[in-house]
Amino acid sequence: MGAKLGILAGGGQLPRQLIKLCEETNREVFLVAFTGQTDPETAIGVDHMWTRLGAAGKILSRLKQEQVEELVMIGPVKRPSMTELRPDWRALQFFAKIGVKSLGDDGLLRSVISALEGEGFLFRGVDDLLNDLLATKGVYGSVSPDDQACADIKRGVEVARLMGRADVGQSVVVQQGLVLGVEAIEGTDALLSRCRGLKRGGDGGVLVKLKKPEQERRADLPTIGVETLKSAFNAGLRGIAIESGGALVVDRDALVSAADEYGLFVLGINPSEYE
Repeated sequence: MGAKLGILAGGGQLPRQLIKLCEETNREVFLVAFTGQTDPETAIGVDHMWTRLGAAGKILSRLKQEQVEELVMIGPVKRPSMTELRPDWRALQFFAKIGVKSLGDDGLLRSVISALEGEGFLFRGVDDLLNDLLATKGVYGSVSPDDQACADIKRGVEVARLMGRADVGQSVVVQQGLVLGVEAIEGTDALLSRCRGLKRGGDGGVLVKLKKPEQERRADLPTIGVETLKSAFNAGLRGIAIESGGALVVDRDALVSAADEYGLFVLGINPSEYE
């Protein structure tokens, strides 16, 4: 058992995986579920509150009432516009303080974490709590990239690094040296859907996902799972390269089985070796 953990839950299965681990280790948790973001089934059977993203005062008050000591942000969150966010007075004070830093995703998350730590909470990274999710170096499954795929990975690393330094996105799709698409606010699945219609003839492209060079590791590490692999296959890609030690792999065994089924490679890389 550890300190009571507050889970700020986005979408997908990762929040449920963490809740299960906490149950198995008898660790108390309190879930903050966000309307339009958190999957409804995530809140079943666990102490929780439903709220909107912009209700900062309400969230902080409840976390302190529940005697939460540590926080983790887990699962993807679709970033809303300020109109959709409808920030309360506490949130407006926060945005007024950080100013232009809110323009980039990593700058915003870094500021959110700093503000929460200023309230007395200890912020934890997903990989601190679910360390078996961290990507390892090497090939997952039986399919390996050929020379053309490795060249596309090298090009993808170059572009992803530039994007990351500008705090734009984490993913890029490259086919035969051509950049078919880069990730912005739409997310990886939407990027892959868009690239499906841009595919050239010949060998398919690759998806490269890297954390940003100065990224706050405790939030929004690049993540792949079976659905990512399925989307890559439907987009006509040949494989996925992810940063070892800097990305998360959800349900590794299922991902390896799916990679072999689809005939795609999944490769954990050290980006510096491709620069």
